[in-house]
Amino acid sequence: MNGFRTTILLALLTALVVWIGHMFGGPNGAVIALVMAGVMNFFSYWYSDKIVLKMYGGQEVTANDDPELYGMVQDLAGRAGLPMPKVYVIPEETPNAFATGRNPAHAAVAVTYGIRRILNKRELAGVLGHELSHVKNRDILVSTIAATLAGAISYLAYMAQWAAIFGGSRDREEGGNSIFGLLFMMIVAPLAAMLIQMAVSRSREYMADASGAKVTGDPLALASALRKLHMGAQNIPLQVSDATANSTAHMFIVNPLTGGGLASLFSTHPAMEERIARLEAMAKDMSYMRA
Repeated sequence: MNGFRTTILLALLTALVVWIGHMFGGPNGAVIALVMAGVMNFFSYWYSDKIVLKMYGGQEVTANDDPELYGMVQDLAGRAGLPMPKVYVIPEETPNAFATGRNPAHAAVAVTYGIRRILNKRELAGVLGHELSHVKNRDILVSTIAATLAGAISYLAYMAQWAAIFGGSRDREEGGNSIFGLLFMMIVAPLAAMLIQMAVSRSREYMADASGAKVTGDPLALASALRKLHMGAQNIPLQVSDATANSTAHMFIVNPLTGGGLASLFSTHPAMEERIARLEAMAKDMSYMRA
């Protein structure tokens, strides 16, 4: 269901790019915008693992360095049918974790110092199953596609601003852009693209919760971990710049940024209560099937 929802959301982003590109730049407008956004996001996608791990000071560990953590990842990767990813620890006291890498063969799983302090082995396994599911579901690729489409819309909005400055907003008798069309591209379209991009991220989190719980066979362990991590991330925030936190928030298992109400529309993560409720319902279904 979440995979289908992601497909629909990406289709909406694509349609928005094509429509705005055609409206502003004719048949070639969308192509130009997509190429520009694609070039900007390609480097990030190809080197995503190295970039984010360096940003957070990730330290690679081996079976000799941390046999418990390494062995847990190795066991879960085998259950999920994945190659063994690299394992990193992040010198941060905030409890959190993330996965990165452009594909399963070039993946890394990272956990912070803080997460090891507050989670038991069962809960940590639930978190690692979630992160390995991001790898298996190729969520770095999906998020890069979403970012490219949203970036194309932002690029078109930027072009619209210059068009307005240099008189492109004047109505023309034949085929011109109206002031309302330019205002839409400058204000509404980028906002809509951001909302859709955030919705894609939330959809992938639901999917990773469900598929990760299937890997471990223990949805309640992940639900318990999420409760602890949600509180821990609020009590001990990430010690990084706002720019770093904003650019990488979607990667973490719990949002390192806070916000509720209207701000939840712009959140990269679903509401914690809903995530936990879905996992608890999943556990009941699994118990019923075993009975």
